[in-house]
Amino acid sequence: MLSDRSRPVIEATLPVVGEHIGEIAKRFYAHMFGEHPELLDGLFNRGNQAEGTQQVALAGSVAAFASALVQTPEQLPDHLLNRIAHKHASLGLRPDQYQVVHEHLFWAIVDVLGDAVTPEVAAAWDEVYWLMAYALINQERGLYSARGVRPETVWRPWEVEEKRRETDDVVTFRVKRIDDRLVKTSLPGQYVTVKVEMPDGVHQPRQYSLTRADDGEHRQFSVKRVHGGGKPDGEVSNLLVDRVQVGDVLTLSLPFGDVVLDDSGRPVVFASAGIGISPMAGMLSHLAAAGSGLPITLLHADVDEASFALREQVARDVRALPNASLHVWYEGGADSELPVDGVHAGMMDLGQVSLPDGATYYLCGPLPFLQAVRSALVERGVPPRDIQYEVFGPDLWQADLVTAPAPGAQREPASAR
Repeated sequence: MLSDRSRPVIEATLPVVGEHIGEIAKRFYAHMFGEHPELLDGLFNRGNQAEGTQQVALAGSVAAFASALVQTPEQLPDHLLNRIAHKHASLGLRPDQYQVVHEHLFWAIVDVLGDAVTPEVAAAWDEVYWLMAYALINQERGLYSARGVRPETVWRPWEVEEKRRETDDVVTFRVKRIDDRLVKTSLPGQYVTVKVEMPDGVHQPRQYSLTRADDGEHRQFSVKRVHGGGKPDGEVSNLLVDRVQVGDVLTLSLPFGDVVLDDSGRPVVFASAGIGISPMAGMLSHLAAAGSGLPITLLHADVDEASFALREQVARDVRALPNASLHVWYEGGADSELPVDGVHAGMMDLGQVSLPDGATYYLCGPLPFLQAVRSALVERGVPPRDIQYEVFGPDLWQADLVTAPAPGAQREPASAR
C-alpha cells in the first residue's frame, strides 16, 4: 500500500505526470538504450520502439498503477500486473534489470518536469515505482519457480518439423523439441516467445500464440507477415515466413500468458478477427483433444475465406465437438465452402447469432474490434468479468490509453505481440 506520506503527493502530482508521461517514456527509452544498447539484443522489441507503441504502453501502465494506488489503496491492479509479469517472464527478465529501468526512468522524469520534481515528489514516485516493481518481481519469481527455471533458462531449442502456408501472408510452423530437458506443457490460450537472430546480428523476440494443443514433444504457432504500409515491414515475421525452413532450429521460450481457458464447465464463446484466430484455435484444439461436451461457439470475422488462417483446423475441431458451432463474417460477401453454421457479409454483428446463457467469452483481434465486440456484449447483459481478451502488440487498451469503442470491426490485427 502507498504510504500516508506519499498518497497526497501522488494525488496532487498525478495530473501533471499523466499529462507528460508520454514524453517521459519516450525520453526514458532513448536514454536507457543510449547507455545500455545491449538491451535491444534479445529483450526489447525494436519494432515496437520504432512505432512508439511500447512507450505508450509503459506510460499508461505506470499511470494506471499510480491511479489504482490512490483510488483503490486496498487492492493492487492484479490484471494489469499479471499481464505484464507473463510478458516479462516469457522474455527472461531478471530482477536486477528493474534497477536499470528505475535509474533511467527517473532521469527522464526530472529531464521533462524539471524543478517540479522536488525531493518530496521524487520520493513519492520512487515509492510508486518500487511498489510496482516488487509486485512484478514477486509474480515473475512465482512464474519461473512454477516452471522450474531461472530467467536465463526459459529458452529451449526446437526444430521445425513442418511449415505450412495458411494464406498468402500466414504460415504455420510445427516444431519438435530436440533436447532432453523437461518441457512445461502449455495451457490453452498461452503463447511462446520466438527469439531469432536478425541479419545485423541482433536477436529479436516476438510472441506468438500456440495454435494447437501440444503433446510435450511438439508445438505449433502461426506467423502473419507484417506489411509496413509506409513504415518498415515486420522484420521478424518476414524473416520467419521467407527464410526459416523445415530442419532449421528456433529458440522458443516456455509457454506463458494470463488469458487461458476457464475450466469451470461453463459454455464458451470465442470471437476473433483476422490472425486473432490464433489463440482461439489453440483453445479449441484443447477442447477437441479433451472431447469436451460443453456448448462452444466460435465467431470469426475476416476479409474473405481465403484470408481466414487456420480455417481447416478450426472447422475440423468444431465438427469433432458435439455441441460446437462456427459463424463467420466476410467483408467480401457471404460465401463459404467451409462447413459453417452461419455465414454473413460485412463486419461482425452479434445481433445475428444466438449466444448461450452463462458463457465465458474470449476475444482476440485489433483494438477497434475488441472494443466494439466487448461493448456489444456488455449491452446484451454479459458481465464484464466474464469477458477476457488477448491483444497482439503492447497492450494499449489495458493501460487505458485507447479511444472509445469503435462502431465496427477492423479487418486486420497485428500478427505478433
